[in-house]
Amino acid sequence: MSLIALLGGYLLRDRLGPFDGNIDSNSQQKSPQSLAIGGDHQAVRSKAFTPPETLRIASFHITAFNANKSSNQKIIDILARVIRNFDVVAIQGIQSHDQTFVPHFLSLINNDGAQFEYELGPQVGRNTNQQQFAFFFDKQTVEIDRQATYTVADPHDRILYEPLVALFRARTLNSETAFTFKLVNVHLDPINTSEELSTLHDVYSVVVADVDQEDDVLLLGNFSTDTNGLFDWGDSFGIQPTHQHTTAGSGTTSYTDNLCLHKRATQEFNGKSGLVDIVRVFNLTTGEAAIISDHFPVWAEFSASEGGRPNRFATRKAGSRPTK
Repeated sequence: MSLIALLGGYLLRDRLGPFDGNIDSNSQQKSPQSLAIGGDHQAVRSKAFTPPETLRIASFHITAFNANKSSNQKIIDILARVIRNFDVVAIQGIQSHDQTFVPHFLSLINNDGAQFEYELGPQVGRNTNQQQFAFFFDKQTVEIDRQATYTVADPHDRILYEPLVALFRARTLNSETAFTFKLVNVHLDPINTSEELSTLHDVYSVVVADVDQEDDVLLLGNFSTDTNGLFDWGDSFGIQPTHQHTTAGSGTTSYTDNLCLHKRATQEFNGKSGLVDIVRVFNLTTGEAAIISDHFPVWAEFSASEGGRPNRFATRKAGSRPTK
């Protein structure tokens, strides 16, 4: 039976097969790609195309993701396993000028028969403090419009890391009713969070006003503020975070990673969200997890068809204040 870990009240599916606590022993195991949806319902993907009923979209800030980190087999195996569990993953923190770095990582993700692709943004940031954003996505369940991908222009240098924007659509039998959505991959400067949140409001407005007029715009990544900080920021224009709390891989409190969307525009959000506790899932110490990243992956689930069902959002926690 596939690894099933209870995360945020819902199930995380592991497409690699049984996990015995030994990271290395499972890297080559293969099993039917099972989907655990909503707890008790399980479906097995066959070779024939079966359209997804839901999509899981995730964000993972992999701190200082570079050649040194990817050369560690245990680390790279865990990263690949995490990504395979989702339909789209926004990655922050890529710090490599090697043009083969991301393609090599993709090959490791796909070495069990998965069919992921990626979209990579340019270097963003200032001087030596630079990184790249990327999207990894399962081409069996979603497709990307590569002509619609762009990095937000910031001629006045109002935001340290210019967000990466991409347009996706769920692969369903009827493309006319498939969920289409834009993802805005972000990492805000923790030193200048208030000002960058204000700029992010402008970024959101620009993306919504794009020529394709896509109204389902999801902001995801490291916001450098907690859920209440996101409520304070988004209340005035209808943006809310999808879940309440996330924690850092080191075990310290770091409520900064989230997925945010317009609560009226994106009815496809079904209320399911959470984080991947890599300490518990992969039987790691907090120190081992911190070497992978000081952030946990966060995710939210959406209907693969336009409209979906009424959504449920995180609620503001009384007495909590934003942390930067």
